[in-house]
Amino acid sequence: MVEAGGRVLEIPDFSLVVLVGPSGSGKSTFAARHFRPSEVLSSDTFRGLVADDAGAQDATVPAFEALHFVAGKRLEGRRLAVVDATNVQEEARKPLLDLARRWHALPVAIVLDIPERLCQERNRARPDRDFGPHVVRNQVRDLRRSLRGRRGGGLSEEGFRYVHVLRSPEEGEAARIVREPLWTDRRGDAGPFDVVGDIHGCYDELRALLETLRYEVEESAPGVPASVAPPAGRKLVFLGDLVDRGPNVSGVLRLAMGMVEAGTALCVPGNHEAKLLRKLRGKDVRITHGLAETLAQLEREPAEFRAKVAQFLDGLVSHYVLDGGRLVVAHAGVKAELQGRASGEVREFCLYGETTGETDEFGLPVRYDWASDYRGRAAVVYGHTPLPEAEWLNGTICLDTGCVFGGKLTALRWPERELLSVPAARVYYEPAKPFPAAGAPGPLTAQQRADELLDLADVLGKRHLTTRLRGTITVREENAAAALEAMSRFAADPRWLVHLPPTMSPCETSGEEGLLEHPAEAFAYFRQNGVPRVVCEEKHMGSRAVLVLARSEEAARRRFGAVEAGRGACLTRTGRRFFEDAALEEALLDRVRAAAEAAGLWERLRTDWLVLDAELLPWSAKARNLLVRQYAAVGAAARAGLGEAVAALDRAAPSQPEAALLLDRFRARADRAVRYVEAYRRYCWPVRGIEDLKLAPFHVLASEGAVHADKDHLWHLGALADLARADSGLLLATGHLVVDVTDPESAAAGVRWWEELTGRGGEGMVVKPLDFVARGPRGLVQPAVKCRGKEYLRIIYGPDYDAPENIARLRKRGLARKRSLALAEFALGIEALERFVRGEPLRRVHECVFAVLAMESEPVDPRL
Repeated sequence: MVEAGGRVLEIPDFSLVVLVGPSGSGKSTFAARHFRPSEVLSSDTFRGLVADDAGAQDATVPAFEALHFVAGKRLEGRRLAVVDATNVQEEARKPLLDLARRWHALPVAIVLDIPERLCQERNRARPDRDFGPHVVRNQVRDLRRSLRGRRGGGLSEEGFRYVHVLRSPEEGEAARIVREPLWTDRRGDAGPFDVVGDIHGCYDELRALLETLRYEVEESAPGVPASVAPPAGRKLVFLGDLVDRGPNVSGVLRLAMGMVEAGTALCVPGNHEAKLLRKLRGKDVRITHGLAETLAQLEREPAEFRAKVAQFLDGLVSHYVLDGGRLVVAHAGVKAELQGRASGEVREFCLYGETTGETDEFGLPVRYDWASDYRGRAAVVYGHTPLPEAEWLNGTICLDTGCVFGGKLTALRWPERELLSVPAARVYYEPAKPFPAAGAPGPLTAQQRADELLDLADVLGKRHLTTRLRGTITVREENAAAALEAMSRFAADPRWLVHLPPTMSPCETSGEEGLLEHPAEAFAYFRQNGVPRVVCEEKHMGSRAVLVLARSEEAARRRFGAVEAGRGACLTRTGRRFFEDAALEEALLDRVRAAAEAAGLWERLRTDWLVLDAELLPWSAKARNLLVRQYAAVGAAARAGLGEAVAALDRAAPSQPEAALLLDRFRARADRAVRYVEAYRRYCWPVRGIEDLKLAPFHVLASEGAVHADKDHLWHLGALADLARADSGLLLATGHLVVDVTDPESAAAGVRWWEELTGRGGEGMVVKPLDFVARGPRGLVQPAVKCRGKEYLRIIYGPDYDAPENIARLRKRGLARKRSLALAEFALGIEALERFVRGEPLRRVHECVFAVLAMESEPVDPRL
């Protein structure tokens, strides 16, 4: 028990604080003075919440049920909770201790042991306390009993880790609460770090690894370290299992202990250290798994060294949360819900991992593969389970590469995420279970094997996704369900689904006679948003296509985990295979692959894979059913029906004035029907093979190590023009024009160019900021605005859309929701690529890809 003789009461900043004292002892006053209102959970308050009366004793049971629930939610969120109730009886404190254990929070008792006489006086002065003096008398008696405890240990024997007793009002008023971070909490230490895997007494390999990391090791004798000087600013982190099995445990311990004492290293305990400590403390342990070698080596050391080793091991903390919470280190790893918390269960997990209680044929415990289910935000670096190679899996990495078994000793440089290793000089210890030799890599990495089984929980429900470009984007639950329905029924192999392109907003509605869209409005939008230079790109009338292609089968396996799944895919903007004919798809990808080879694109980008954004022509290659069932049907019916109507009106006009009035109107409608058919026919031709296709790529979205959103659009168009020149039979370079929207002459040239494009039957143009990503005074600017020609819009809005009465109505179209979706989808698309390029798990990439598709189910006019 800790007596609070002074004014300072130290409590962990994450804990469950239980105020203990009879009615009238000043608990609520103390709580209000030292804690935030949101942290204090008062039994009186909860009685008022459930019964409208803070003094309703008959509401005590539901009030405490509610209080315990809220306390649990605060602890679940790693927030301090203060329970303001009498808590003088052990049965009242037990559920609170259970809560603390459940959420791995340290329980703290602050006891107000105020004289009974003073408590009685205070209660008599409060009209809401109309109980007799025997109540307080009994509470004081229960408190005294609690402070003694059953075995003389007081509240500590119940499980409270900190107990502070205040014995007078003056002592309570003078007290000062100091919140201390948990020992595991070193978020303020940003390193940089060099994290070293299991050493097991392999001193020579440790020294070689440190020299590779540019640490300077001084020795007082061979194999006896005297001091270690790290590179400027860097800090070493030992992942435990320093001891057992290897030839120089003492040397490893001296080096680690010296660095920790000097403040140049951190160390967490391994299960071998835990066992050694028990032995050094005189406990009965089995001398197995290399402990005999350690004990023999330590016997040759002075007694004071062995005592120092025991003291060092006893002071090791289960795990550390480092670098602002971005890095967690623990010997056997630690699940997200245990990070930064303190309990026996947390320590057990960090030492041993999660086991089934069974043993395998080698007598070793069977462990759950917690890393395959890890979904935490922090990177977890651990050891414990020897592997031939260190591999990232769901943001975790095991650095135990079996040095003592003849493997190698591995370190991770953080935040660089660089792995460095030195090979073992020999096999020092034969493992109970055969250690796999490091050789040629298997067909898939650990991450790729884990990604083969996707989890619905990663994409379903209401989601809040954090993007670099637009902060947090919310995906509604019903939209996520719609996306899953589409993906599960129609999507391509998910390994190729690393990006979906965003929707695109049209420019503001034009006031020009007979027009809905005009470049002047597009230029005005960017000018008003502080973007002076834009690129106008010819809009090809085809279907949006995303090409994901690997240079070779090895590249497809290495980067996409695609084994026997080809070397790429051509995807629609909703994640489906563009072609039903696999041979046609492969022919297209082969041509693009060969063009990249001829253009030197692979070497220029230092990559063996690419993601391209493109338009694939003709429109009918993908939209044939739409054309046949909708557009052609409308065109045929309109021409047939209006032709008959015009002929009938023409016959009736000489004798019926009313018919003459209708004749001109129906002739105009018949003419518009003809133009409607001519408009969509321009974009249709039969596709019998690869020779009938045209591909117009306009973005090099990503390649090895890079998402090319940092390049301006002229870089993209230039690179793709080289690609098009390498295969002009298939590939089209996208015509473009740079316009200064602040210069009237330049803007006028842009308008003329649009008029030329649309005058010869083109769809129109897309206006983009010169920079791929542009920001204005109000934040992220539209990545592209489309400006379509009058005749193309006839396809979209129908043959008669430009009749005066119709175009007046269409000018009232609203763009706000469309533009909001375009920005969100753009940010999500780039985020997906950035996560993929960083090598994050496929589920993290799919979060964004699914979200783009979910946005597409928003109720927005599809004609925009």
